[in-house]
Amino acid sequence: MKAKAFVAALFLASTALLSAQKETIDGIRNFTKVDVTFACAGATDVAAIPELAKRGYKAIINLRELSEAGNDVDGAIKAAHDAHITYVHIPFNGTKPDEAQLNYFLKIITNPANQPTFMHCASGSRAAAFWMVKRMLVDGWDEEKASSEAVMIGLSSPTLKQFALDYVKKHK
Repeated sequence: MKAKAFVAALFLASTALLSAQKETIDGIRNFTKVDVTFACAGATDVAAIPELAKRGYKAIINLRELSEAGNDVDGAIKAAHDAHITYVHIPFNGTKPDEAQLNYFLKIITNPANQPTFMHCASGSRAAAFWMVKRMLVDGWDEEKASSEAVMIGLSSPTLKQFALDYVKKHK
């Protein structure tokens, strides 16, 4: 019986990994299309925003803090406006996570008017942690499946992973 449970868990983890697709897009680091409603990435240049519009993204969520090098929020807001994309800035410090920011993200990501959504940070780790919470609380995924997908799309911080798991436990 344990072997069947292991095989089932392995299948679920591999299904999560197969659904996300890495792509190379100029000006976007670590772009991963997760499903038809969401893609995430690391650092994203303002010049890449028109390409996101061509791909049909309705909203951009930027988790980078204003102090991060290369984070041109004003330029991104203008480019998103010109491309008719909603732009949301949630400056999130990965070493000092704040639940209020995750609450706001869940409000934005679950609004169908914002789908598909593109979210980014610097490396993809913060975006993946936020997405992991969405998978568990909104989509009903278990921890193993959501964690496997999050790691594949960029979650590398043990602090962020624990924050996500604590948030889910508190809000389940």
